[in-house]
Amino acid sequence: MPKLFEIFGYPIDDRSEEAQQNRMEARCPFMGCDCDGGGNRYLSQIDLSRNPALKEMFPNRAKLAAGVCSIQVKNNSAPWIVCPRRLLVLGRERAGERTHQINAEIATLRLLGYPSGTRLGIWPEVKLKFISVINEVQMSFDYTFDYLLMPISSVSQSEIESTTNLPWSKLQKLLQNGGYTITKKGNEYYVEDCPTGVPSIIEIMTSSTSGGDKKARSTIPMAFEDVLLGRPHNAPSINYRQVWARMVSQLIVKSEIALNWGGKAIWVVQDLLVDYICASTALNIRQFLSNNTSEVNLLSFSYQENFAIPTGVIDLSNPQLFAGLMTSDSANTSPRIPSFQDIIRAPICPPLDRLLAALARRKPTNQVIAP
Repeated sequence: MPKLFEIFGYPIDDRSEEAQQNRMEARCPFMGCDCDGGGNRYLSQIDLSRNPALKEMFPNRAKLAAGVCSIQVKNNSAPWIVCPRRLLVLGRERAGERTHQINAEIATLRLLGYPSGTRLGIWPEVKLKFISVINEVQMSFDYTFDYLLMPISSVSQSEIESTTNLPWSKLQKLLQNGGYTITKKGNEYYVEDCPTGVPSIIEIMTSSTSGGDKKARSTIPMAFEDVLLGRPHNAPSINYRQVWARMVSQLIVKSEIALNWGGKAIWVVQDLLVDYICASTALNIRQFLSNNTSEVNLLSFSYQENFAIPTGVIDLSNPQLFAGLMTSDSANTSPRIPSFQDIIRAPICPPLDRLLAALARRKPTNQVIAP
């Protein structure tokens, strides 16, 4: 039965004073602040008024995020990360409080290709909706980016009007409501820390869970509660197909958008997800191992080999870049040139006799006459 591996950043078997103190503060060591529930944040909030046992542990809180970082499906196997904060957090506003995953941040940012020293603005969870009519057909783009990064500097009013195609009368209100600082230099206004230059997209793809079973107390909140209270627990399993489906629906689109803007998209993943995609699709990601970015870019991180030692926060390591073309025009050439488009193809094709053997196990439930 799957088990929780880490909560609030520490292995559940770590009973050190440091780990216990961090749990009592419900703190995420990767963000350097209170845990927000990460990838499960909309479903994992525990109402402490309905849970007296946990309320005693957290008397000053009304609600508590179930801070589950990872799940171990089998004993002695590397855990699956289920929280995006566990994989990567960008930005160091609280540099004094955040000491983990810094190497992962540096490895990711270096791939974007900005000159060293460039000040980059970070916008998390940017929703972009755009509708246009092309050849009398309404087309729409409606996606949310995990992180959007862009160089920032002091930008003049005229430059912003030119790049946004909006009049200053409208821009000024938008910028003020957005928290920007507007100064006047001579006869022109300037916006401080304004985005300018080439944007980049960073997507973090972690695993989804199966949801669990309330009767078996294997939902995320129930498993989390049992661990905190020192009880035996069961955890939900990993929903492998959902992980793949979420990625395949966005991988090409967001990579294409970044290229169209002149930038790059980097997908940050765990090595276990790379292995799963290689096994379940026609895309052998490991053949794209590279030192340089391309049209589609996956940056993989792993747990250290000594992850089973349940002491302290485990920083992910072994960054590997897998970069390749979005599509290939060599379908009819031999040998065929692989591309990331292979992620939508079957890894193998079962022979017809396997289908007939499967159908032999039960007769048709109904019949129709072909017209």
